[in-house]
Amino acid sequence: MDLDLERKHLTETDRHIAAAKRRVEQQKKIIEKLAQGGHETKVAKSLLSVMERSLDAFEHHRKVIVETLETLRPQAGGRQSS
Repeated sequence: MDLDLERKHLTETDRHIAAAKRRVEQQKKIIEKLAQGGHETKVAKSLLSVMERSLDAFEHHRKVIVETLETLRPQAGGRQSS
């Protein structure tokens, strides 16, 4: 595996996580406005649930990338010091 490629994946995943968090917060606000207006929130809440599961998946993927980076760093360090 390539250390630089994994770092790139981590940066991309961090962007995805930040965007997903923003979307989750926006959806919560939408649900609040719907409820205040006396509108049905079932579909909006269902979408929020899907969005939160996606965020969880992104966060899990980030952990996998970090673990991969931790295993690659000693190898990269070993190659540089030869």
